[in-house]
Amino acid sequence: MSNPLQSAPGPAVPGDDVDDALQQVEHQLSLLWRRARSISHQLSRQVHPDMEPAAYGLLTVIRREGPIRLTELATCIGVGKPSVSRQIAFLESIGLVYKEADPQDGRAQSIRLTEKGEEKMHLVQDARRQVFRERLGEWPLEDVQTLADYMGRLNAIYGDGGLRDLGTKEAGADSADNPPGA
Repeated sequence: MSNPLQSAPGPAVPGDDVDDALQQVEHQLSLLWRRARSISHQLSRQVHPDMEPAAYGLLTVIRREGPIRLTELATCIGVGKPSVSRQIAFLESIGLVYKEADPQDGRAQSIRLTEKGEEKMHLVQDARRQVFRERLGEWPLEDVQTLADYMGRLNAIYGDGGLRDLGTKEAGADSADNPPGA
């Protein structure tokens, strides 16, 4: 089976260059997405052998944002409260997070990392940053900054929309766990 990106181009038709470039972007993002999911799985197992990547993602948000309510956490991740609640219960059971009364509303609870959770996340995230240093260390600083800027722009335009404008049939076929072309 041939790779359409590597096959000989046909006669030039207006829009072909844009379509080819977009196809390459989609292919590269899909590849990056699969590799990122694999790395996330490995990182979560370094924190705890039974941890799912989704729980690791919650820990990173809690660490970055500080004490956070369950509803805010669900919004940050883009999933429903029941999914987040299940993961938080697991993280509590292994001693990585705890709930406390929210200082702004005593009826609500905030979730924060325990000392053990902070320690584990510090070790794992330091190791992850070291991998980035090894992989991107020979790139010029300007290129790394440009990459970060472009990724930031891409994340901003996808924001909270994703595939919503494609219609229900297409959007239902792909989810956050299965981006197009993955």
